[in-house]
Amino acid sequence: MEIKQAEFIISAARNTQFPSNNMAEIAFVGRSNVGKSSLINSLTNRRKLVKVSSTPGKTRLVNFFMINNEFYFVDLPGYGYAKVSKSELKNWATTIEGYLVGRRQLYKVVLLVDSRHKPTKDDITMYEWIKYYGYRCMVVATKSDKVTKNEKAKNEKIIRDTLKLESNEKIYFFSSLTKAGKQEVLDNLFDEE
Repeated sequence: MEIKQAEFIISAARNTQFPSNNMAEIAFVGRSNVGKSSLINSLTNRRKLVKVSSTPGKTRLVNFFMINNEFYFVDLPGYGYAKVSKSELKNWATTIEGYLVGRRQLYKVVLLVDSRHKPTKDDITMYEWIKYYGYRCMVVATKSDKVTKNEKAKNEKIIRDTLKLESNEKIYFFSSLTKAGKQEVLDNLFDEE
């Protein structure tokens, strides 16, 4: 797939603000500072479509981006960032859940994990949640330029075992720095698995 057009549509605080047309949506979710914004910017060939912040936990709303005038990328708030209040964490969880529960237009959820580390408890919960509600899930391991070939093989097994992935579920390694894995991610966003 090739993305020729990408445009910001809305930052929504609640589901009444979500786009009401029936275009397919691909949601991106992951822990704060895992590289969601960088991945979306890379996939869309737009350096500043999604604001990349040096402060984790900046995305607090559900952000919709129209892609090729055909479907949406949806950037969900990052989870697992410790330096916010409990009430704010609860609000983020409510926002994420408010989007994910019963969203008919949601075609796939892209779960980002850090390729250098074992998935967190929050990553496991999110993966289980995606599966429980029957959504297609694509696991993307970010920051892959920071691991060696040997570490990559070892870490892939750790990610697979920790998330308890099915044998047919692939892990896509991606680097926003080198763009390694970009085309593979793009080509599999709308696969039928």
